Amino acid sequence: MSIRRIDVGPRMSQIVIHGNTVYLAGQVGEPTGNVASQTRDVLATIDELLAKAGTDKTKVLQAIIWLADMGTFAEMNSEWDKWIPQGHTPARATGEAKLAAPEYLVEIIITAAL
Repeated sequence: MSIRRIDVGPRMSQIVIHGNTVYLAGQVGEPTGNVASQTRDVLATIDELLAKAGTDKTKVLQAIIWLADMGTFAEMNSEWDKWIPQGHTPARATGEAKLAAPEYLVEIIITAAL
């Protein structure tokens, strides 16, 4: 089975497709604003990357969400719930982690089907 990489950089690719599975690199939003605005930015980027890979959010299999502060879980969920189509919710995990820079409040990693 072949592996296809899209938006390849020196450290990582934004999209890797293996067979009928699409893996996205962890996405962060603009490092300004609150968790809600950063989540909206991340989800918009995810939509763009999924489209570039030839799929969409109805085919998301798994989401891993990292929050800098679990106290913002409800704020992030309010944006997630507007974005994910009901009946197409993926397997999901959310945890708290120290992200790459202190201004990042949320990071989302997506795996989807083609």
